[in-house]
Amino acid sequence: MSRELRRRSFLSRNSLLLTGLVLVGLISLAAMLAPWLAPYPPDAINVEALLLPPCPDHWLGTDALGRDVLSRMLYGGRVSLWVGFVAVGLSTAIGLVLGLAAGYFGKITDEAIMRLVDVMLCFPSFFLILAVIAFLQPSLLNIMIVIGLTSWMGVARLVRAETLTLRNRDFVLAARVAGAGPLRIIFLHILPNALAPVLVSATLGVAGAILVESSLSFLGLGVQPPDPSWGNMLTEGKEVLGVAPWLSIFPGLAILFTVLGYNLLGEGLRDLLDPRLRQ
Repeated sequence: MSRELRRRSFLSRNSLLLTGLVLVGLISLAAMLAPWLAPYPPDAINVEALLLPPCPDHWLGTDALGRDVLSRMLYGGRVSLWVGFVAVGLSTAIGLVLGLAAGYFGKITDEAIMRLVDVMLCFPSFFLILAVIAFLQPSLLNIMIVIGLTSWMGVARLVRAETLTLRNRDFVLAARVAGAGPLRIIFLHILPNALAPVLVSATLGVAGAILVESSLSFLGLGVQPPDPSWGNMLTEGKEVLGVAPWLSIFPGLAILFTVLGYNLLGEGLRDLLDPRLRQ
């Protein structure tokens, strides 16, 4: 097969992955370059430019305080992506440790961890997060920690299932016969072979964490004004939806395309890494 045919074959098989990469890459790049791309400071008030529609001076219009919507969206994207990465990193780390321990050691360890997972799953995640945040001072750090501590159960169950299938494989038995200890076997032999589904789960988890943060900010329990986030920008736009719809449309589209991008990326990675789906 020629190089051109191989390239076309890859593109046709991995269109979801490539579309997700493009969306995620563009949004992440815009957020990282916010200090250089934003035409105005995100909290700069201009009483002479209240509720301006999109125009050459303000490409996405201004809000009720005359602040530039484009600048606030760029900085708000940094908040949303930061929450997604940190919260998913924390939940993945917890899920990996507990899932590996449950799958490898089994018996009492497995039973205790799985019962803990069952208890956590009994509570709707979003309402559990709401309940915890209600008792804490709303802040970016608290949001990241609470989302991470309440969303590790899926990763734990996934890693446990992978570990159960790997712990009796020949390469693990050979390491055990060679005198390797449990920690060495878990982290050097089992973990690398269980990472593919975890990577897919983590990618999809970023989209979920961004949605949760936006929902909390929309309800006033997330990032607090004047700091921008897509969620609290939607709240501000709700008050003037009839006269300034752009205040809600643009942050809503940003959330939509970011979540869509990570979902497409996760689905594409699943198709790429799961050999059963490539038949």
